[in-house]
This record gives sequence, C-alpha cells and structure tokens, in this order.
Amino acid sequence: MTDDPSRDHEDHDEHEPYVIDTRAPAGRWTESTRRRDQSRARSAATGPARAASPADGARPVRDQRDADPDLHRSEHDAPARPVSGGATRAPRPPRSRRPRGRRHWLRWIAVLVALWLAFLVWAPIDAWNKVTRVDATPTDDRPTNAGGHNYLLVGSDSRAGLTDAQKQDLSTGSDEGARTDSIILVHVPGNGGKAVMMSIPRDSWVSIPGHRKNKINASFSINATPTQGNAKLLVDTVEQNTGVRIDDYVEIGFAGFASVVDSLGGVTIDVPFDMNDWRAGINLKKGTQTLNGANALGFVRARYSDPRGDIGRAERQRQFLSAIMSKALSPATVLLPWRYWSFTHAASSGLTIGQDASMMDMVTLLRTMKGTSSGSTLSTVVPIETESYSTYAGTAVKWDSTKAKAIFDKISNDEPIEASDLVKTG
Repeated sequence: MTDDPSRDHEDHDEHEPYVIDTRAPAGRWTESTRRRDQSRARSAATGPARAASPADGARPVRDQRDADPDLHRSEHDAPARPVSGGATRAPRPPRSRRPRGRRHWLRWIAVLVALWLAFLVWAPIDAWNKVTRVDATPTDDRPTNAGGHNYLLVGSDSRAGLTDAQKQDLSTGSDEGARTDSIILVHVPGNGGKAVMMSIPRDSWVSIPGHRKNKINASFSINATPTQGNAKLLVDTVEQNTGVRIDDYVEIGFAGFASVVDSLGGVTIDVPFDMNDWRAGINLKKGTQTLNGANALGFVRARYSDPRGDIGRAERQRQFLSAIMSKALSPATVLLPWRYWSFTHAASSGLTIGQDASMMDMVTLLRTMKGTSSGSTLSTVVPIETESYSTYAGTAVKWDSTKAKAIFDKISNDEPIEASDLVKTG
C-alpha cells in the first residue's frame, strides 16, 4: 500500500475503467450502454484466464447475467444503434397487439349475423305451418303435363272470418258464400323461356264437369261451404276447358289480401285513371301513390268504374300482384325483421293452398309474379271473342276458341312463348 493519492488513483483506473459514450442520448439507454462497455472493459483488463475478484478491486459478479448484460437484455432494453454521422437511431418501439375489444366486437357481430340468417329461414317456416290446406285435386281424367309447372291463383271474395267492422272498412258487403274475384293461370316453363300470367275472366262461358255450361265462377260456388269454395271443381273446370294440367292451387281471400298490403306498409301503384267507385269503397285520383290494404282491395276489385270492365280489372289485378311481390322481396322488407315477420305471417293467415304444394313452389310463384315488372314474366288475358255473349245466366265472356287453344297447347306442351303469341293488354 502507498499513501500517494495519485498512485491509488492510477491503480483504481487500471482495474476500473469507466467509459462514457457521449453519442448515446441521456436516459435509460445511457445506463444500459455504460454497463455493457464497463463489463467488456473488465474482461479486456483481466484477460480470459482469470475472472475479476474482490481482491482486485472489481465489483463481484453475482451470476452470468451480471457478467454479460446482453444475455438478459429485453427488446425494451436494446441500446440505440449507431447510424452514419455519429448519431444514434432510436430503438424500434414494441410491436403493438390487436386490442381484445376489437375481437370481442367481431365475435358479437358474427353471432348477430348468424341469428339474423336463422331468423330469415325460421320466420317463413313458422308461417308455412299455419297455412290452410284444401283438397283441390280433380278425380276426373286429367291432362298430361309435358314440362314446366302450372299454378291456378284464385282471389276469393269470401267474407269468412271478417268482423262487421272489417266488412265496413273493406267495403265488402255481407254476402254469404264464396265466389272468385280473380282467376289467374300462372305457367312457369321448364324450357328456360318466359313465364306467363294469364287472367281468366270470371264470367267466361265454359263447360262445368258434371253440370251444364255456365260462367266459370259458378264452378267455385257449386256445392261450396259458407267458408270455402269448391276448389276441386274449379280446378277440374279449368283443366277440362284448357287442356292444361294444374299442379298447384293457391287462393287468397279479402282479409288476407288487405293484411298483406298493410304488413308491407302499403304498396306503391300507378293508378291509370280517376277511380270513384262506391261499390269498391274507393275514390282514387290518377297517378302514382301508395295504397293501404283497404284502398288496394278496392283497386283490384273495382270494375264498374273501369271502362273495360272485367278485362280492365283483371289487368289491374296482375299489375298489383307484381307490385306486392316486388315490395315483399325487396331489401326494405327482408332486412327489417318486424316487417319480414309481419309479411310472412299475414300472407299465411289469408292463404289456402292445395295439399301437394310445397314451400319452394310458393317461392317460385312469388318470383314469377314479381317478374312481370321486369319483363321476365308475360302478362296477358285469355283470347276473347266477345265480352257480351248472351246466355241464360246473363251476359258472359266468350273465348276466341282458335287462339285460346293455340296458347293453351303451348303451355301444356311447355313450348317457348313469346309476347306476340299473347293478347296485348293495356
């Protein structure tokens, strides 16, 4: 030992070199850099043969991590890296993780979408189970069907189920029994051609199987019950007079029709002329407007205010059915759960179908009716010779037998049908 302070200072400097990197920024990285350089300086001074000890004046090494801080340095403790010009580059910030909150919301969105899709399937199935079924299959010899699918769509004027207040609101009167307000033959081809909606005037003069000639509407009334028309005889009458086999029967009554319109929040229609008809309970002005259930029912029923009588009414019926289906199958209905539920259940509550009809058959029918607005479905009426045919049952509609047979043969044989084959209406 010596008392020379300068000597002590030299000994201390020999074993404890202290290096400061003035290039490093102040803060947490400066301390880390100092410790690394201090450790490397000790190793260089003592050599690889021996380790620093307390006797040498060096700080004891507690474990391997003290000897080499690089072994346990984390990403957060990484020193600043030198770049050109003597400056230092700041270390990369730690990699951010996706917030758990975002994943949580994505899971909830996926659950809601799955529930919505399940609802879109479940609602019509639940409504379908409430539909009324009727035996509409004739027992007589029936025509063959070469292809395609044929529906008989019937609008019934039955007041069954209507309260006195509803009869007054809908201007239906209180007549008992059931008659047809509309008869429409819908042909969906299997050959890829255009579908056809053909109205059959209810006053058409035809042969009724098992009975003498009469207006076709009479076939629905013969042996009818107070609440249900004779669907089987009506189908049989249509088949025997057209040669077209009917695959499915679909009927909707007054109350059902009005409820469907109201469930959609009304339906927009272009009223072709001023219609003031007290029998139908309407006073409508010409032009595009949204009709509620009561006005819509009057619009499709009115014939005394139409200069073309029953032919004009049949055209308005097809027009309105297309408008209903366009509204029903629009995103505005499907994307609103309450409206979608209301429509499917209103339709089912007023619907009567044949025993063999399936849900997919109904979906096909809805799409076909909607197609009249786009031109994929042709809209027409059976070819007519005269609307003033005198009979014992009053004035009737007589078909043009030659033209009618030609179009019915095409439907029965599922041959392509063009607009030129049909009667132009409107």
